[in-house]
Amino acid sequence: MELVDWIVILAITLMAIAFFCARTPANWSRDNRARRVTGTRMLAQAACSIWAALLIVARGLFTIGGLPGLRPAPVEALTGVAVLLACGFYWSIRGSKLLKPRRIFAAH
Repeated sequence: MELVDWIVILAITLMAIAFFCARTPANWSRDNRARRVTGTRMLAQAACSIWAALLIVARGLFTIGGLPGLRPAPVEALTGVAVLLACGFYWSIRGSKLLKPRRIFAAH
């Protein structure tokens, strides 16, 4: 898979997140809009993080030539991938919780 294909996949993913998550009704309060924007931003961060981890795995570990001029040890690359995936999953969970409507009578 060429790098252009990877960039197109990222662009489509970010556009889908922006289209489905960034819309807010006009009668929402400022707090609800801020939660919605923060949730959308976290989902976009998660998509970028997971995309970068998959790109490192596909182009950095499983290609014969690797990245030009850069040849990290597999342990270093896998550590970076694990950190990126952990951050991506965390942002995805937090962002999806922020996109849900608040409960009016929530028990703390």
